[in-house]
Amino acid sequence: MRSTPKSLRLHIGLFGRRNVGKSSLLNGITGQQVSIVSEYAGTTTDPVEKAMELLPLGPVLFIDTAGLDDIGALGQLRSDRSRSVFDRVDVGVIVCAAGEWQDFEKELLKELHSRQVPVVVVFNKCDTAEPSAQLVGALIDEDNVQRVVMATLTEGKGLPEFRQAILDVAPADYVEQPSLLGDLVGADELAVLVVPLDKEAPKGRLIMPQVQSIRDLLDNNASCVVTKDVQLRDTLAKLKEPPKLVITDSQAFTKVAEVTPKSVLMTSFSILFARFRGDLVTQVAGALAIDSLKPNDRVLIAESCSHHPIEDDIGRVKIPRWLTQYVGGPLQFDSVQGHDFAMDLSAYQLVIHCGACVTNRRAMLSRLLKCRQAGVPVTNYGLAIAFSLGIFERALEPFPDALELLRRKEAEHNA
Repeated sequence: MRSTPKSLRLHIGLFGRRNVGKSSLLNGITGQQVSIVSEYAGTTTDPVEKAMELLPLGPVLFIDTAGLDDIGALGQLRSDRSRSVFDRVDVGVIVCAAGEWQDFEKELLKELHSRQVPVVVVFNKCDTAEPSAQLVGALIDEDNVQRVVMATLTEGKGLPEFRQAILDVAPADYVEQPSLLGDLVGADELAVLVVPLDKEAPKGRLIMPQVQSIRDLLDNNASCVVTKDVQLRDTLAKLKEPPKLVITDSQAFTKVAEVTPKSVLMTSFSILFARFRGDLVTQVAGALAIDSLKPNDRVLIAESCSHHPIEDDIGRVKIPRWLTQYVGGPLQFDSVQGHDFAMDLSAYQLVIHCGACVTNRRAMLSRLLKCRQAGVPVTNYGLAIAFSLGIFERALEPFPDALELLRRKEAEHNA
C-alpha cells in the first residue's frame, strides 16, 4: 500500500450527455490523457477512474462516466453501468454544452440531490454559446446547485475555476474524516491486533483493514502489537499491563474470545469497519434478524472487492456453514462482488455485506439505504459471525450505542 486507498479518497463523478466534454474535463484537471477524447459521441464506454492529489484538499478519485443518453441495447448497458456510479460519489459534476440545460440535466440533478450529494455544474463550449444569467441564477438560488463553472475545455479555460469549485463543495465529513479507532484506544494506550495468516492473506503484506488500523492507531499516538491467533496467549502474558482493546479477524473470533480476559474489550476488524464505512447500529439490527431466518430463506452475500475464492472462503463457505448450523436447516445463498449489487432485493430475507474496506463510505451508505427501502435487514461479516457463534454481546462491548440496542431488543424479547 504505497498510495492512499481508493476507499479513503473523495469520489467525484462526472455525468452528462455524450460528447459534452466530460473526458476533456478529466484530462484537463489531471493533466494527463486519462480518457480518450473524440468528436464522435460514445467514445467512453465504461466508467474511467483516475486517482490524484487535489491540494490542499488531498487524495481524490475522479470517475468519468459514459454518456447517460447512450442509445441501443449496448448503449443501455453502458448507461446502466454509469448510473451505478451515482451510489458512490461524494461530489457530482454535471457537464453540459452551454445553454443546453433541459429535462435530461434536470433528472441528473434530481438523482444527485436524492442522495444529498453536492453538485457542480460545468457549462462547456462557452466559446460558441453561454447560458443565460437567468438560468445560472435559478440553478444556484432555486435548484441548490453549489457552484456553476463556465468553461471552454478545448482551450483549457475554466479549469482553475472548476478546481476551486471542488475544493469549495467537498463535504465536511470528508474533510474531517472520523477516526477508525481514535475514540476506542487513546494516546499512550495499547491495542493488540490478531492477524491469522490463512491462504487468502496476500503474500508479503497485510490486508487493508489491518494496515489502516495500524496507521490509525499511530495517528492517534496509540501503540499496537500484532500477533497471530495461535500466539495470542503468549503475547498477552508478556505484556506488563492488559491492552485497552483486542481486535481480531472475525474468522478467529471463537479462539480469541477464549484467550482474551473478560476484562479486556474485544471486537473484530470487520465490526470496526461496519461503523467506519456505514452505520453500525443498522447492521447490528440486521444481525438480530438472523434469529428470524427459516430453512430455505434466501440470503445475499455482498463483497465490495473481487477475489478468487479459496476452498474455505469466508463468504461462500464459512458464513453459510455457520448460519446453516444456527438456523438448523439449509439456506439459499447468492453472492455479488465489486460494484455489482442486486437491483431487486425483495427475494431476500437478509443481506450480509463484507467489511467494505475497499469501497468508500458513500457507496456503503447507499447500499444500506437500498436495503432499508426494500425492507430487508442488512448486516456484515463480523456481526453475522459473532451472532451465529454466540459471542455477539462480547464483540459489541466497545460500542455503547450498539450494545444498548442489543440489550433493549433482548429486554423486549424477554418481556
